[in-house]
Amino acid sequence: MSLNSPYLRKPTSVTRVMAEVLLALIPAVAVYAWFFGVGILVQIALATVAAIAFEAGFLKLRGRPIGRSLADLSAVVTAWLIALAFPSIGPWWLVVAGTAFAIVVAKHLYGGLGQNPFNPAMVAYAVMIVAFPALMSQWPGAGRLDASAQLDLIFGGARAVDAITAATPLDALRTGLRAEGSSVNALLQGEGFGLFAGHGWEWIAFAFLIGGLYLLARRIITWHIPVAYLGSLAALATIASIAAPQSYPGPVFSLFSGAAMLGAFFILTDPVSGATTPRGKLIYAAGAALITWIIRHFGAFPDGVAFATLLMNLCVPLIDMKTQPPVFGHKTKN
Repeated sequence: MSLNSPYLRKPTSVTRVMAEVLLALIPAVAVYAWFFGVGILVQIALATVAAIAFEAGFLKLRGRPIGRSLADLSAVVTAWLIALAFPSIGPWWLVVAGTAFAIVVAKHLYGGLGQNPFNPAMVAYAVMIVAFPALMSQWPGAGRLDASAQLDLIFGGARAVDAITAATPLDALRTGLRAEGSSVNALLQGEGFGLFAGHGWEWIAFAFLIGGLYLLARRIITWHIPVAYLGSLAALATIASIAAPQSYPGPVFSLFSGAAMLGAFFILTDPVSGATTPRGKLIYAAGAALITWIIRHFGAFPDGVAFATLLMNLCVPLIDMKTQPPVFGHKTKN
């Protein structure tokens, strides 16, 4: 007979949670490498080594225990998310610099694990895309670059890659729609677009979805943020596509292109920088979906997940304060 009552859950640890997140990311990493080459594996390795090095160095400066903190795997998760958000053929120093900014500035300067108000990986992405927009826009085309060419781009000096890189589906669609006479339906039939989003990218998004469902099944995350974010994004895309079908893509394209799936299951669900109350999570995710959709169609950047996350991170204290449930035994909130 169990000594614990049925309603008591076994205590978990940061290490276990982070290990589950890394496991959930493996399908997307594998699909990414299959369609776009080994560059993503190299970038993950670079980001991981950099994250561990900067984490250890800053822990030593702060006089904190290094071994125990490194063992929680939080720095490794941040590194993987950065590598997946950055172009896989970017120069090596780009992902290293982004990782350094995430670990040192976005995490440790706020007090370390559990204290950072902003998602470190998204801070790294936002800083790098503002500082180096050209490099952050050089993505590989599916099957265009062999392993040797990708390694040359990552570790070499030459960056004349216009002929062998490809725009992401969101960027290609935005550029095409700005051309006179173009329509969504015509553009989606063009080269580079797959069954319902971008060639290769749609399957990476599907792999993120599989990983996210695994996290839900393992109770690492709750349903509130993924459902509210993807549902709100789909609703906005549906309304816009019905109102102006030639100018706005439908919900399937919106969900399976860009970082929507990555954001829904792995970014917005960050337990430190995200909302914590059930109602707060719904508001937080719906707001992020609205900002994502606005940036995608009217902003200066092709995708808005990173900026939507950071803007909603700013709102988390207010959201949590206004959505706290009443204390047990009281009719109103204290």
